[in-house]
Amino acid sequence: MARKKQISKKQKKETPKCVEDKALIKARKAIKPSVHATIAIAEYDRYYGEFDLLAMIDALEEQISKVNHDDLGQAEAMLTAQAHTLDAIFNNLARKAIKAEYIKQLDGCLKLALRAQSQCRSTWEAVAKIKNPPVLGFIGQANIAQGPQQVNNAPANQDEVSCGGENHKPQNKLLEENDGKRVDTGEARASGQTDPEMATMGKVNWAKKRGR
Repeated sequence: MARKKQISKKQKKETPKCVEDKALIKARKAIKPSVHATIAIAEYDRYYGEFDLLAMIDALEEQISKVNHDDLGQAEAMLTAQAHTLDAIFNNLARKAIKAEYIKQLDGCLKLALRAQSQCRSTWEAVAKIKNPPVLGFIGQANIAQGPQQVNNAPANQDEVSCGGENHKPQNKLLEENDGKRVDTGEARASGQTDPEMATMGKVNWAKKRGR
């Protein structure tokens, strides 16, 4: 009797954990993309009759694994087949539009036909992108403008600019060696002997000349 009581206590302790594990497994299956896709396929595609759901889930997970490993052969085949199907829909609706007796029927068939044609073109573009993926490039700077434009480029070395935004680097690199010096000091020089007419003028008494 004591042994049976011990077993019943163990079962009571293990039962909640077991129920929790089953609930977790069920929740994981419910959010699995392959499970949702299998249910949708079973509802829509009844041409082949009833099929094993677990086998379909395994087949879908196999295709998902291939895509994860960059094998897009199935995706290319599917999109190619869909493009041909959309083309068949377009041609069928276009023929129906020709045989339409009323303008509304003609307009409706042509709109659906052109919609199928547009989807067909988009599908082929998707196939082309899978076969030849676009090359991504990074452009450092592209300045395009029709009128006046001002471009402020940041310096290559951020240490050259202080926190206040003042640039301490001399703007004119030609004066780097003689920074702060002037070519023309502005001092008066003595007249030369080569051209006496260009001699320095004498002092003028402006006070006397004002009275005239």
